[in-house]
Amino acid sequence: MKLGILTSGDIGKDTLEKIILDYEICFVLTDSNSLSIIELCINHKIPFFKGNPRDGNAYGFVKNYNIDVIISINYLFLIKSDIINHPKILSFNVHGSLLPKYRGRTPHVWSIINNEKNTGITAHVMDIGCDTGDIITKIIIPINENDTGFDILNKYRSEYYNLVKDVIKKIETGNLNLIKQDEKSSTYFGKRTPEDGKINWHWQKQRIKNWVRALAYPYPGAFSYFDNKKIIIDEVLDSNIGFKYDVPNGTIIANEPNIIVKTPNGTLELKKLRESVTFNVGDKLT
Repeated sequence: MKLGILTSGDIGKDTLEKIILDYEICFVLTDSNSLSIIELCINHKIPFFKGNPRDGNAYGFVKNYNIDVIISINYLFLIKSDIINHPKILSFNVHGSLLPKYRGRTPHVWSIINNEKNTGITAHVMDIGCDTGDIITKIIIPINENDTGFDILNKYRSEYYNLVKDVIKKIETGNLNLIKQDEKSSTYFGKRTPEDGKINWHWQKQRIKNWVRALAYPYPGAFSYFDNKKIIIDEVLDSNIGFKYDVPNGTIIANEPNIIVKTPNGTLELKKLRESVTFNVGDKLT
């Protein structure tokens, strides 16, 4: 079976390394910043296209290769029907959620923020929509209480190739059973930027905990401001310290032995900060 691979980033590079060992790869599409993927292609003499594939740029490259299946793994770009329809058999994508839930970008981060107990990866047929094609198969991955966004990504990393192999086996054995996505159950979440990490101390404390762990190091991090300085917080814990209801949310109500912050429904301990900061009781995070 001849494959074309569309992939980006570390998780794409790790999966591509495994695919190379077992299958014939005719070409790779990647982005200009995925230097490790570009290096891997060069080392294995795999033809590659780097950059934005739109406006026919990548199709002018792809059309020269006679392939059976295109696989998209963590690829940064949406592609058009010219590439999708090029292979003889199928184009499919591996998406980091249990579709039709969490279509869109960084679904594992949104799943933690929204207090989900499970996430997963889904192989689905590629179409011109965003993660809307028929489902081929899924792998369910639990979200543990203290999992960070990076922890979940590493769980994905260990399963991506297993999912790819499963789909290829289904194709080879003629057991490809497609399931249409239920549009009534679908959800969509957009791209996140580092500036989106600001904590709102009026949120319930569980949401703040989820927000912090979803964005924790090595991600850009959840943050607040104190005295016009950005404070990045990588871990918060539940606290039993009491408070008066009329104390403003975000107020430091204790600083020894730990920093305790008031929220509407309880207090949180600031366990890990990226900066060394001295807080006084009564100081307020904004």
